[in-house]
Amino acid sequence: MKNQILGAAAFLTTISLTTSVQAANSEHIRQLLATKQCQNCDLINAGLVMADLSGANLSGANLTGANLSRANLSGADLRGANLSGASLFGVNLSETKFSGANLAGADLRNSYLVNAELTGAYLNGANFQGAVGIPLQIASPGEFYALGVAEGQKGNQQQAISYFNQAIAIKPEYAGAYLARGIARYQILDRQGALKDAQVAEKLFTSQNNNSGTQTAQAFIKELQTPVNEKVKTGNSNFVDLFGNIGSLLLQFLPF
Repeated sequence: MKNQILGAAAFLTTISLTTSVQAANSEHIRQLLATKQCQNCDLINAGLVMADLSGANLSGANLTGANLSRANLSGADLRGANLSGASLFGVNLSETKFSGANLAGADLRNSYLVNAELTGAYLNGANFQGAVGIPLQIASPGEFYALGVAEGQKGNQQQAISYFNQAIAIKPEYAGAYLARGIARYQILDRQGALKDAQVAEKLFTSQNNNSGTQTAQAFIKELQTPVNEKVKTGNSNFVDLFGNIGSLLLQFLPF
């Protein structure tokens, strides 16, 4: 998953080209929908949009390129399954078992992953943008941070804050995540929360000898401590105007 969490377009294109002549076994699809029991089934490119597969046994199944968008797979057994290039967009995957599954290039955007078991799953190129409940052990602080910046740029500040929370949970000394969370809070008018985060960020940046980060945090603190009516009276620009593209600013603080 590392360094590839935000995109897998090239991989998906390759998968679609190599599997375009293959189709799922229709009898296996009928078996799955009727019984929810389909171990080791051939479901390549299967169309299972919005299917209710909660608790289904799909261990070892071949779901390469399958379209499971907005399906319900809560509590399903997908251990050892091949889901490479599959669409799991908006899928309920709570408590789903993925141990040993191949999710390379899978589209998990906006999926619900609370309590999903992903230990030992292959996640190279999987797209988790907008997913809820991503287990901490499958992503680095920088990956959660990048997801948060992307959500913030789209105006989804609450989701951005959730990702920054996860980055901080893994790496409590991550100054950039505090600054980014503070900016997200500022943008939803939580000035008190933003100020607390900015002050923590300043202390951490200073202790880490990150002059650029310290100066940015100080400028943000100054913005937050300036009364709104005073800024209007004097015509001073706010922090967002001053630094222009906040996304570009925050990407400076990705850990390497």
